[in-house]
Formats: sequence, C-alpha cells, structure tokens
Amino acid sequence: MSNGDIILGLDSGTSVVKAVAFDLEGSQLACASVRNRYYRSEGGAAQQSMSQTWQDAVDAIRKLGDRVENLAARVVAVAVTAQGDGTWLVGANNQPVDDAWIWLDARAAHTVETLNQHPLAAERFKATGTGLNTCQQGSQLAHMDQHYPELLAKSEVALHCKDWLYLNLTGVRATDPSEASFTFGNFRTQRYDDTVIAALGLEHRRHLLPEIIDGTQTTHPLTAEAAKMTGLRAGTPISLGYVDMAMTALGAGVHTGEANTACSIVGSTGVHLRSVTIDDVWLNPAQTGYVIPLPWPGYVTQVQTNMASTLNLDWLLNVASELLSNFGCEVDHARLVSHIDQWLNKAEPGSLLFHPYISIAGERGPFVNADARASFTGLNYQHNFADLVRGVIEGIGMAARDCYQAMGSTLPGEIRLTGGAVRSQPLRQILSSCIGAPVRISQRDEAGAAGAAMMAAVAIGAYPSMAQCVESWVRPLLDAPEPPSAELSQRYNQLFPHYQQIRSDLPAAWHALNKF
Repeated sequence: MSNGDIILGLDSGTSVVKAVAFDLEGSQLACASVRNRYYRSEGGAAQQSMSQTWQDAVDAIRKLGDRVENLAARVVAVAVTAQGDGTWLVGANNQPVDDAWIWLDARAAHTVETLNQHPLAAERFKATGTGLNTCQQGSQLAHMDQHYPELLAKSEVALHCKDWLYLNLTGVRATDPSEASFTFGNFRTQRYDDTVIAALGLEHRRHLLPEIIDGTQTTHPLTAEAAKMTGLRAGTPISLGYVDMAMTALGAGVHTGEANTACSIVGSTGVHLRSVTIDDVWLNPAQTGYVIPLPWPGYVTQVQTNMASTLNLDWLLNVASELLSNFGCEVDHARLVSHIDQWLNKAEPGSLLFHPYISIAGERGPFVNADARASFTGLNYQHNFADLVRGVIEGIGMAARDCYQAMGSTLPGEIRLTGGAVRSQPLRQILSSCIGAPVRISQRDEAGAAGAAMMAAVAIGAYPSMAQCVESWVRPLLDAPEPPSAELSQRYNQLFPHYQQIRSDLPAAWHALNKF
C-alpha cells in the first residue's frame, strides 16, 4: 500500500454517476456527481448509452479531482459498483455493440414466461436462489437470442454496468461473484453453473460470459489511457465491487456480525436484503427474489425488490403539483416533500390499504407480474389528501413486510435503513411498525460507493478482513434502534393478511386493464 490516504468509490446508478472520496477509516471526504440518462422506446425498451456512461464516470472523477486537493497522488485504490441486472454487450476492440439494455427493460416478459416452463426451471432456481424476471441478463440474452441474434453475433462478451466501467478502467473483461451467481451460477459455489445456463437455453452463448473475479482478493491496474482521461495515476489498483444492491447494504450495515439483521433501501425502488449464512438460505415456494453473495466469507443476502417504493409517493405529489399548476399555483416538489410529515401526523393510521405497484414495469417482489398496478382500497367521502399520503407510505411498509415474509418463516430482528426518505421520523415509525422490528438509520451518505470502497480497502491490505473493516466503516454510523409502536403494530398486523389477500385477488383485473 502506498502513502496515499484516499479510496475512491465509483457508483454508477441509473440516473446519477457518483465519485466519492473516503479516507482509510471510512470518513467521506468529498463527492461529485454527473447526471446519467436512459431512454424508453416501444415494446418496453429501456436503454442507456454505454459510451456516455463511461464518459459520465470520467467526468465525475474529474469533478472530484477539482474538489479534493492532489487527488491523483492520494488515491491508493479505486472501487467500482453500479446498477444491477441489464445487458451491456461488448464487441471487437472493447467497443459497445449497441446501447445497453438496462434493468428497466421489459421486452423479455414473454421470454420469461416461456423459460419458467422449461423442464430445468426448478433446478435453475435451486442453484441461483433467484426468480427469473425481465430485468436480468439471463432472460434478456435469451430474448436477444430469439429476436435479436444479430446483436449477439457481433458480441464478444456480455457485461453488467460496473463490469463495463471496470473494462474501461483496466482493459480487463470480468464480472463479480454476485451478478455471476444470481444470473448464471450457483450462490453456494459462486461460479457458473451448467444447468442454469442450459435452463436459459444459452449453452451456445456461454462464450459471452466473462471471467469471475472477487474484488477483495484481486485488483487490476488503471491503464495509461484511463489515467489520462480520469486524471488519476496509471497503475492505481482497481477493485471490481459487487452489484450496487449488495454494496449499498454492506455500507449501510446489513451485516455487522449479529444474527438476523436486514437492510431496507428506501428509494425510488425498494430493496430489502436479509443477511444469512449460505446454509440458512430459504428458497420460497413462489420461486421469487434474489440470493446475492456478500464479500464476507460464508454470507449471502436474501433479497426481494419492489419495482417502486417512493416512486409511489412521487406519483401522488406530482398529481397534487399538476392540479395546483392548472389553477396557477406553482409549488415545487421539494416544498411538497417538506410537508409529508405533517400529512402523516394528521391522518388516521390504517384507514386505507394501498398496493404500491405504480411502476409501468409491474412488480418483481415478492411476486413477479409485469401487469401489476397500484390501487387504493377502502376510500370513502371523508378521506382527504393527508389520508392518501399516509396510505401510500403504509402501502410501502406493507410491501416491505410482504418481501421479508418471503425470505423465511420469521421476520428480521432489526432492520438498518438507508435512502433519502428515511430521514422522516413518522415514515420510519410506519416502516418499523408494519414490519414489526426495530429500525436503525445509517448516517452513511453514499452507502453504495462506501461498500465498494470497503472491498478495495480489504484488497489493498488496509484491513485484514471485511469484519474488521465494518467495525471502522459501518458500526459507528448506525444510530440507536427505534422500536415499533405497539399500537400501530397491532393495527398493521390486523390489516396485513387482508393486504396479501387483495393483492392475490387482483391479477385478473390487472391483466384486463393492461389489454387496453
């Protein structure tokens, strides 16, 4: 390890690319971000420019260099993570074949239905621990193989977003154990699995799968070309992080050594991760969710994801904003957000049931249904806007409980929260009471970049193990536990079976509505 004192964490999300500087004890020193964009087109397509995503990463690192004095000389390692799933095809001379299919792309819906009927589908789920959905590279490659074979014919390797950035930084085509195992592998071995690949009908495309490397053990040097672009020093060790969900959870405290801990990332989407040993993984009968390895020997996360979490709240606030605008009252989004706690405190708890499936891509956790749509149940003439706001937040809490219940027979003993929405104390109380577990906020601002940087810290020998890194980087940033409200928990426990029953009864209506 050099005399430098900074680890740079790079986190490329769907809409923002962030470069974050941390000191070796885990304190965040500075952050720079660049907006990244994707576009939608007919048939459910959602794509992102690969070359622009790399340029955005370069720009973010350059901006960080403007904010941190002598950054290049001080950086001892760079770690990279990014949005998960999706397909980033690379051809000759390491150039993009086409714009990436990102995780929001829904074109493979019919292919997923077909693959779920494959004779090896159950064996595929047993190996990966992951239910098939349109987001994943496996289903997208299978769909391309049937409908866009010319794309695969031009391709030499199929990467994920972070892998694409790693390729541009190091010249090495690789992926990590997390995305490799939940897409094409076995979470027990964290290697590719022949049965999984056969279940996807992709044996003849196996040459597209890159080498698997673990960023806590292996780094590659920054190339001279990438150094010139980013302003960093050639030869700087680069660590390939795990998928962003795992990195954010690691940075926010999904596992700090205690048993039965979990993490909910409450953002536009909702991600719910439970830390378990490999032997304790519970594969649900519906064959949904993910099993994603942690860079902590013997541990994985069981994961269920809501396609929309606070996106539901954004929808409701946008409706209010548009209505006010129609009458000449311009109210910005931030002002509406600042009023949320007042609405939550004003409304009667548990007077409505809201199913938070507002995403046009449907839902993927704890069930998979591209037709799923949001709805209120129980509206009457006396309900007002505050009741709708509280109903939406309670629906987000119910959806989180629905997800955790699909991971095992018992709910987590404690949940660590991250995401902008959890700054609201009434919202935290609703989440805690819906799930029935104490919650703790992580004060870590950029948990995804931090999780990746922690991997680099272990890789370069700053810490002998991830367990010791967590003691410095994670535990000091966890607030005291906040217990659930006994009164609210009782009310939500009464409502939850009805929440589940209603969502079980709705698919026929969703399907009929989506035919128009």
